[in-house]
Amino acid sequence: MKAVLHTHYGSPDLLELREVDKPIPKANQVLIGIHATTVSTGDCNVRNFTFVTKSMRPIAKLMFGIGKPWKERILGTELAGEVEGAGQDVTRFKTGDRVVASTGMAGGGHAQYACLPEAGAVVIKPDSLSWEEAVAIPFGANTALYFLRDLGKIRAGQELLIIGASGAIGSAGVQLAKHFGVTVAGVCSSANVELVKSLGADRVIDYTRDDFTKNGKTYDLIFDVVGATTFDRCKHSLKPSGVFLQNIMELTDVVRVLWTSIASRKKIKGGVAINNLKRMSFIAELVAAGNSGRSSTEPIRWSGSRKRSRMWSEGTRRELS
Repeated sequence: MKAVLHTHYGSPDLLELREVDKPIPKANQVLIGIHATTVSTGDCNVRNFTFVTKSMRPIAKLMFGIGKPWKERILGTELAGEVEGAGQDVTRFKTGDRVVASTGMAGGGHAQYACLPEAGAVVIKPDSLSWEEAVAIPFGANTALYFLRDLGKIRAGQELLIIGASGAIGSAGVQLAKHFGVTVAGVCSSANVELVKSLGADRVIDYTRDDFTKNGKTYDLIFDVVGATTFDRCKHSLKPSGVFLQNIMELTDVVRVLWTSIASRKKIKGGVAINNLKRMSFIAELVAAGNSGRSSTEPIRWSGSRKRSRMWSEGTRRELS
């Protein structure tokens, strides 16, 4: 099969299109013929640490390789495709199933085929979505759900501010927050105001014109998706027991997470949204309910942002074949 391999740090031009062995599923794996994938910020981080802060870069290089990657790898953190084979122990899927999956830092999506564990973040693709629509789900929605529900303990009646509301994570966050019954304000550029409104945001703040820290408004949760601000700058915009959710962190922020957990009513929380089957299943069910018109409390009528990724579709697969 053909695949795009990451062999050196640097620009996308250094990626190599090669012929590699087609993977063979192990006893607990499914073989997926890939119809669509994306280039996510996760891929950019592995390729060149694009969104890794300076203090965290040495740790990232120890993980992935100091001068160059420790090993050649196929990037691609999310994929959608059809099950073409399965190991002898697989019971959740059968040949012909159409699935969407998150591969996380294991990658593998930038190829014609991938083998993934049955117990991984692999779910049946909602019939109402195209391959391209379905593949936009895993990265942003999984991350947003982890921060808002699992870390932030979001609940109905709260007020939330999302900084970076028009990207993959932010656009999913707006829709998920509305599902949970939360009042949402989104911060974005002028070009994306209408997009964020269409996702269901109750208020949209154009950061080129307004500074949300100076209008006196306070929130139960502030979710900084893009690393655009700091806890110190935002703390006066948090309610007395508010939480600042931080997606991109410096080493000093890790210390502050621990400190605020002990010494402050206002908290900083951050982490890494690793692959999770339960989160993927929850998201897929919401998307399926929203697109089918079935009754549900604020179902997700999926509107994933494509700004953060260059989509690979069936056309790309034909080019690789």
